[in-house]
Amino acid sequence: MIVPVILSGGSGTRLWPLSRELFPKQLMPILGGEFSLLQSTVLRLRGIPETAPPIVVCNENHRFMVAAQLQAIGMPPSAIILEPVGRNTAPAAAVAAFEAMRDGSDPTLLILPADHMIRENTPFSSAVQMGERMTADGGMITFGIHPHGPETGYGYIKKSGAVDTGATPGDDEARAYHVSEFVEKPDHETACAYVASGGYLWNSGMFMFRASTYLRELERLAPEMISPCKKAFLEAKRDLDFLRLDAASFQSCPGDSIDYAVMEKTSKAVVIPLVGSGWSDVGSWPSLHEVLDKDEQGNVVIGDVMMEDVRNCYLHSSGRLIAAVGMENHVVVETKDAILVTSLDRGQDVKSIVKRLNSAKREETILHPRVYRPWGSYECIDCSERFQVKRITVNPGATLSLQLHHHRAEHWVVVRGTARITRGDEVILLSEDQSTYIPLGTKHRLENPGKIPLELIEVQTGSYLGEDDIVRLEDVYGR
Repeated sequence: MIVPVILSGGSGTRLWPLSRELFPKQLMPILGGEFSLLQSTVLRLRGIPETAPPIVVCNENHRFMVAAQLQAIGMPPSAIILEPVGRNTAPAAAVAAFEAMRDGSDPTLLILPADHMIRENTPFSSAVQMGERMTADGGMITFGIHPHGPETGYGYIKKSGAVDTGATPGDDEARAYHVSEFVEKPDHETACAYVASGGYLWNSGMFMFRASTYLRELERLAPEMISPCKKAFLEAKRDLDFLRLDAASFQSCPGDSIDYAVMEKTSKAVVIPLVGSGWSDVGSWPSLHEVLDKDEQGNVVIGDVMMEDVRNCYLHSSGRLIAAVGMENHVVVETKDAILVTSLDRGQDVKSIVKRLNSAKREETILHPRVYRPWGSYECIDCSERFQVKRITVNPGATLSLQLHHHRAEHWVVVRGTARITRGDEVILLSEDQSTYIPLGTKHRLENPGKIPLELIEVQTGSYLGEDDIVRLEDVYGR
């Protein structure tokens, strides 16, 4: 039995300003279409026989979005493990292994980042099935990608001798190799040498191994990591559909990747090339430009864009018009609160800007203009010293918490749908074009009893308008 483990803890800083800490790239339909990267990753599992529902490891702040997205595609997970802090992939895989073995079984774990693209599922499925056979003998599998250029944004894997997989000789799509070494992201000159040699593969960051094999190797090779992971799991709390790891134990765990903690040191490492899969980690604007459809001039154009003499660019408007003239090899991304302009060959360096924004304590790296909640979303339309205007969308059947505010009053105007409103001791129904007032300190609740989204305009007034001025009295989401 294969238990997929979906790692969904990243923040996608190189795809800022679309990707934010509280709404990262894996939860967006960033490749176009209706599915997010997370949903596409889970849907890809349908082509693999004997695959159990996945275990998802994610940031606590993303839990409701993850659960809602998997419910929307009809593939609920067996568990959603919440990390109180990020500790990289090795601890995440460890707690997932403990969860997978909770019933006494020892399944094969398929470790998949939530933010990768694979165009062709058949080669992926074939490689995974080959990998499962090899894990039965204790093999620890990593999947490699044949490099099609001197990419400096990926780590590399150096192959050594072929492993006997029982495949027909010469069948390149059914080959596996011993791993000679893992190497860091190289400079351009070194990457060119790797590609020219033919002996290196890109490191995809996807792995397969038996749960017990991984835990034994982790205990042998990184013993300082296994104890806090085990304690965090044993003292975890099950809350609704989520497994909350013990915060103190997990925080004490050193952070490291599966590559560094185990795969680079073990003698059991085997690499299987993913041939013809169309893999990309879509981790930067250049990689996104590479994989998306382009016009005759090599441009990727999304949203309201007007161009004149523009070539080989990525232009993305989230709302306002982008007008571009005489540009080549550039990225322009517009959101409501930020605009990014960079050359394509510097697209990997966006993380440096994000680091500076974080140092300046700017919220543009954390909050998306539209903030998602388990009941729907809200978007700030305007704000000043003593007022803030929001557009609030409540999903059909959803309910906000019963709450009150100490520092602000609220005015609500319904613009679409029907609202059931608790205000003090009374309950009222409002339809389109009707409004109500929630005085400071009054307990209140907003519900959508209808079958279409409820949309309303909220005007907040008061001395303090922060989101932490909420006293929750009742909450169906356990917040």
